[in-house]
Amino acid sequence: MPNLLRSGWDEPRPPHPPHRVWRDWALVAVLVPGAVLEGVLRPDVPWRVLSVIVAVGLVPTLLWRRTRPLPMVAIAFGTCGVAALVVGTDVQLDVMAYLLILAYALFRWGSGRDVVLGSAIILARIGLSIALGSLSLADAIGGFAVLFAVTAVGAAFRYRARSRSRELDQVKLLERERLARDLHDTVAHHVSAMAIRAQAGLATSTSQPGAATDALRVIEAEASRALTEMRAMVRVLRRDQPADLAPNPRVCDLEQLAGRSFSGPSVEVELVGDLDDLPPSVDTAIYRLAQESITNARRHARHATRIEVRVATDDTCVHLRVRDDGDTASVRPTASRGYGLLGMIERADLLGGTCEAGPNPGRGWTVTAVLPRTGSAG
Repeated sequence: MPNLLRSGWDEPRPPHPPHRVWRDWALVAVLVPGAVLEGVLRPDVPWRVLSVIVAVGLVPTLLWRRTRPLPMVAIAFGTCGVAALVVGTDVQLDVMAYLLILAYALFRWGSGRDVVLGSAIILARIGLSIALGSLSLADAIGGFAVLFAVTAVGAAFRYRARSRSRELDQVKLLERERLARDLHDTVAHHVSAMAIRAQAGLATSTSQPGAATDALRVIEAEASRALTEMRAMVRVLRRDQPADLAPNPRVCDLEQLAGRSFSGPSVEVELVGDLDDLPPSVDTAIYRLAQESITNARRHARHATRIEVRVATDDTCVHLRVRDDGDTASVRPTASRGYGLLGMIERADLLGGTCEAGPNPGRGWTVTAVLPRTGSAG
């Protein structure tokens, strides 16, 4: 219980309270003449002039109720309390029911201590009315009920907005993770290919002068592909630009990875089963997983001569296996180093699948992934 009370007291104010809008000025424009008319036309108003002055003078507190909820509550209810003590009775008009808006704003936009202190001020004001005889016990009970309903609505909207904010933050986090995976699996793939080709060109430039020219052609092609995919991602991120509507890569596009001319191990792709009706999420995920696996093999598989990519499907799952024949003793990436394998595991997990990587019993390294055909964890 003490921890609960302390957390309530320390709760910060909701971020970004809205400032004054036209509706606030319209409310003031209605309440001011309404208070004057009630003071003039209502015959049973006690201390008529003072009541009108207090009612009109406190209307501007509504303009700062969101950005300064506690001071506005203190000014409004404190002024009413002081006026009641001076004349010995309440001087409120019926139009001053707008004070309930201040109570709502206190619970909606105030911090934890603002709510506690403001509630104390409001309760003290009600208690003073009961002590002066201006408010009967029955009226006090009804007033408490109305006040509780108003503050409960304010608290409900406050926590609903907080829940919505948490949902948006979660969506943003997931989107950032998705973009990080896409950046790593696409752009990093092309950059790695350029680095590998440049190294090969430098190594053979003295013995094979034409190798440097070939390397530059490959680097130019990979750089062009990387820039195209980067621009597509930037267009999605920028609100003033339309999203790229080009289709995402599919399993059938894996054959293009095998057909590219790189130095190093060759890539063989085998597709087994009905892969035409896969959901787009699964189709793209299998391609990205295979693409990253090939990139890792080319980058880390020393003395490898071949990379085998096999995609097979059955009635429930899609199976991916990427295997190379490199030196098992060479250092390979794990989930604790870098972001490639971690991103692959996350991508598979989001679709309800699994992804594992490890050395073969004899020689080489194998990455296996299994995704459900439905494309969802459920």
